[in-house]
Amino acid sequence: MTSLPPAWRRHAKAAVVAAAMAVSALLVAAPAHADRPALPALPAVPAVPAVPAVPAFTDGFGLTLVGAPEVHSDTDFTLTVTTAQLSGTHKIRIFLPRGYDADPGRRWPVTYFLHGGAGTVDDAAAAPALRSDAMITVVPDGGLKGWYADWVMQNTVLGKANWQTFHTGQVVPFIDANLRTLTDRSHRAVVGLSMGGYGALRYAEYRPDLFGHVASLSGGIDLGMTEIRATVLATELNLPGAWCAASTSGTGQCVGYGPYVDSDAIFGSPYPIFNADHVWNEVNPAAGANLAKLAGTDITLYTGDQGPIDHFTSIATSTVRTRLNQLGIANRHVDYGDGSTLSPTCNGGHNYGCWAPALADYVPRLEAAFAAAG
Repeated sequence: MTSLPPAWRRHAKAAVVAAAMAVSALLVAAPAHADRPALPALPAVPAVPAVPAVPAFTDGFGLTLVGAPEVHSDTDFTLTVTTAQLSGTHKIRIFLPRGYDADPGRRWPVTYFLHGGAGTVDDAAAAPALRSDAMITVVPDGGLKGWYADWVMQNTVLGKANWQTFHTGQVVPFIDANLRTLTDRSHRAVVGLSMGGYGALRYAEYRPDLFGHVASLSGGIDLGMTEIRATVLATELNLPGAWCAASTSGTGQCVGYGPYVDSDAIFGSPYPIFNADHVWNEVNPAAGANLAKLAGTDITLYTGDQGPIDHFTSIATSTVRTRLNQLGIANRHVDYGDGSTLSPTCNGGHNYGCWAPALADYVPRLEAAFAAAG
């Protein structure tokens, strides 16, 4: 068979393509017949889920918002802020009661939850009781080893470190300005565990005008104890050990306390020679002069007594309780020992298996106290 000249081949190919396009157009446009069903419709493109709406926040009180909130749900979101009081960016996680949007005329009590060493704002997710429908819960970043203090040294590798000022002087009024809160001390609590247990008691003593309720869980609340001073030093020197591993949110894993800093960085010299440790003594929550500032404050202390950590937090907590009693200041002390009286998940140690049920015991009592305050 004689082949077609090239020009003919090109014309033939073009004709075939044109015919195929015409048939395709007819198949799409032609109505359906009984012997030829209609072509199936293209699948619908799934809609992109809308990001839940959360309250709008405005910069203020030295805090500048960075980027959009990290939204977990319409009642659970995380802000990122900068402040001249701290180097870098820092997160604030917020749990709103589910009725917050539905009742725009209502104002709410607020609880500030302070996480432990080597922890983050996301540790709060390990304690479901903090998601209360009777209050707002605010979880500010406390740093891997911030110790809720304005550091003596501001020139370490971590830079500016004024955690106490950040929390009490900036975060609290920032929250009050942006959310519908009840701003009197009777409707504001500070609660913390481990390093945050120290921070909670310290803040309640430092600003009794702000906090009418305080709870410390397994807190390092007696800086007069050599063992607790050694713990602070271990965080400064980034020596992760049992304290660090047990303090992380349910994982038992710890990446450490961040870069090494000088052992005098947070509270100055820890050695009781010629009053060199005067800062430690001044900010010690167990000091009688500081405990006296808690008169009229609702105080709760929780601890177990098992393991290398809560063995010492139990001693510290007992000391604080004894001194409060000597001062005639009412308090509630729960030493749950090996944990058997608290929860099947609790072994009396330094972990969320004990802290979560302790908070489940505490939060309803706090809600009732808020309600009684009117």
